[in-house]
Amino acid sequence: MKTQTQPALFISHGAPLLALETGPDAEHLRTLGCSLPKPTAILIVSAHWATRSLVINQTPQPATWHDFSGFPPALYDIRYPARSDLALASRLPALLSEAGFECQVSHDRPLDHGAWVPLSLMYPDADVPLVALSLPLSLGAKGLLRLGAALSFLRQQGVLIIGSGGYIHNLWAMESDGAQPAEWADAFARWADARLHAREDDVLADWQQNAPHAKQNHPTPEHFLPLFVALGAASKGSTPVKLYDNWRYGSLSMACWRFD
Repeated sequence: MKTQTQPALFISHGAPLLALETGPDAEHLRTLGCSLPKPTAILIVSAHWATRSLVINQTPQPATWHDFSGFPPALYDIRYPARSDLALASRLPALLSEAGFECQVSHDRPLDHGAWVPLSLMYPDADVPLVALSLPLSLGAKGLLRLGAALSFLRQQGVLIIGSGGYIHNLWAMESDGAQPAEWADAFARWADARLHAREDDVLADWQQNAPHAKQNHPTPEHFLPLFVALGAASKGSTPVKLYDNWRYGSLSMACWRFD
């Protein structure tokens, strides 16, 4: 069977309860997993594995980490039986070193909910091997664009690249579920949408200086930064596609983007 080129995705993973939901947010991810050609592997960067330098997970069967508290018992009963693509994970240190990135490896890192929650919806049978990469904060947005570009060739090898975070993510401004987004959140989303559609990558990379209400939308940057890995993996000149858009609790955007 011929290997099919995969896109890169940015997924807003929302709250951990998404794993138990049957509403439109969860259904979007279930449908997305079915609509894509079956990947040979998944490479995922989660906002919940933020590190200073780049780390590659080489744990053969990473455990399901319930890295949250205060949720219903059923959520803690979920196990996502992921297995790593150890061949790919073992290739990456040398490949990324050649591209100018220093990296380390982990042999005991479990999967945080930024990874297993969306994957449990997209690939509930856990039948696609994966490699988890950390989110190296020291690179900043521009460095993460370069990281995505260094990984982009994997798309032609059938590897689905996923950045998992949140397009808008302010837990301190949450309201009741179903609340409309505040003006400051809507303004940020519209600004980011326009920069992505125009492929103004450098302007977007300086989002903390350029975007309206940047600090209010992202009090800490880690949920927005996985977007830049996916964007960096896009082909030059390609136009990103916003696959999905919804709001939860008035301050969490569930937007999902595709990069070809």
